[in-house]
Amino acid sequence: MKKINVKSENLFQHTLKRPVHCTGVGLHSGDDVSLTIAPADAGTGIRFVRSDKLGPAAHITALWDQVVDTRLCTVLGNSHGTTIGTVEHLMAALAGAGVDNAVITIDGPEVPIMDGSAAPFTALLETAGLAMQTAPRRAIRILKPVEVTEGGKSASFAPAPETCYSFEIDFDNAVIARQNRSFTLAADAFRDDIAEARTFGFLHEVDYLRSVGLVRGGSLDNAVVISGDTVMNEGGLRFHDEFVRHKILDAVGDLYLAGAPIVGHFHGCRSGHALNNKLLRALMADQSAWCFEPPPAAWQDFGRHVAVA
Repeated sequence: MKKINVKSENLFQHTLKRPVHCTGVGLHSGDDVSLTIAPADAGTGIRFVRSDKLGPAAHITALWDQVVDTRLCTVLGNSHGTTIGTVEHLMAALAGAGVDNAVITIDGPEVPIMDGSAAPFTALLETAGLAMQTAPRRAIRILKPVEVTEGGKSASFAPAPETCYSFEIDFDNAVIARQNRSFTLAADAFRDDIAEARTFGFLHEVDYLRSVGLVRGGSLDNAVVISGDTVMNEGGLRFHDEFVRHKILDAVGDLYLAGAPIVGHFHGCRSGHALNNKLLRALMADQSAWCFEPPPAAWQDFGRHVAVA
């Protein structure tokens, strides 16, 4: 039996101790969905399995180059045409909890929206508990600035000693207006400051979005809805700046599709799923902008941290 020095736990990969399950409705499809998150072997990453598909068509790896659509959510797909939509909130919860490896089995094409935030998924992962694995955790370190821009929107990476995010939004609406926030990723900080921030939208856009097959499962139970200068949800907002916090939440989830934690500073200015993915693609295309960082020097002597009982 191998025992791991708890002081070195941040050097190691993690998975879940036990499977956890939830059900809900798909935000865009409106369909009922059943989802299970289960432990996975070290080095396998985050993988989705469609239980309503057979063979290779059922499997989708949660990586940036598998993103096939970014209209109001992030959609993953494989070469067989199988897709999984609205993955960003679950991916954010996995990133916030520090889960490196998991198998997510789902019986439909969309992750359930739950309450519109990552909090229900974060609670599920806390219920499951984390199991430390005897494989090193590899990170992607940003070595130089990378930026993508589009129509007054921008997303960028810059070198930094930690995984940190800053975001600014500016809406022509009195409820949202101009908001900005910074955040350094850590499990407690994600749970307390970011996870509960809900997705949001405008009432006057609902009819059009439904006409093109989107937000068919949307309601006041799973989104902040704004009508004019009024928040329609009973109880109002969870945070005074819930909108920019949710944009950070989306970015955390979208960027975890890098396949490893990113050590660096992300800054978003009015960016969304499409620009977040374009930034990852620009980063990966520039081999001089990043490197895989092995654990600290102590990892050169693995025996210091792993003892055989």
